[in-house]
Amino acid sequence: MVSIGVLVSGGGTNLQKLIDAQQAGNIPNGKLRVVIASRPDAYALERARQAGIEAITLARKDYPDVYTYSQALADALKERGVELVVLAGFLTITGDNFVKAFPNRILNVHPALLPAFGGKGYYGLHVHEAVLKRGVKVTGATVHFVNEICDAGPIILQKAVEVKEGDTPEVLQKRVMEQAEWQLLPQAVSLFCQGKLSVEDGVVHISE
Repeated sequence: MVSIGVLVSGGGTNLQKLIDAQQAGNIPNGKLRVVIASRPDAYALERARQAGIEAITLARKDYPDVYTYSQALADALKERGVELVVLAGFLTITGDNFVKAFPNRILNVHPALLPAFGGKGYYGLHVHEAVLKRGVKVTGATVHFVNEICDAGPIILQKAVEVKEGDTPEVLQKRVMEQAEWQLLPQAVSLFCQGKLSVEDGVVHISE
């Protein structure tokens, strides 16, 4: 059974989809073990508690630098036997030491079709604002493994979502979540827990 740790910063809608998938039996061989929030007022913590999952807060401001904070995160996860880390709306930057602690075992969901609209500064509504400003007709979401470069890790799953005339960033954000993020993240976690993902030369292969 693969122990899963989820890192969150806000409301936890992606976390809720993972909880729902687990309760529906759709993450075979996987178990949500702990949820760690970067802020104590994150509603995601309440979602975790309601589902009987350990919920703790590790705030960036309590640590002197990124390296120390990243080490504290890695230590907290390893103490609980976590083998797969899921970034579900985790908006705090971590250091390379965190990535090295879980090589090809950190998943992130990004609200665009990477490599477009990714990298530093592209998070939350900023992504959808950039998409609309550029006038692209199709956006979507990506689940990828995390490496040392922001939003540049091996891509696991992607799903396209139509950009419609008159969209606002908020409307587009909601559509991307509902039609792509909430579907892809549980699917990718399930594939990982079943041992169906492998990475070769930066490319993810999915076995049947």
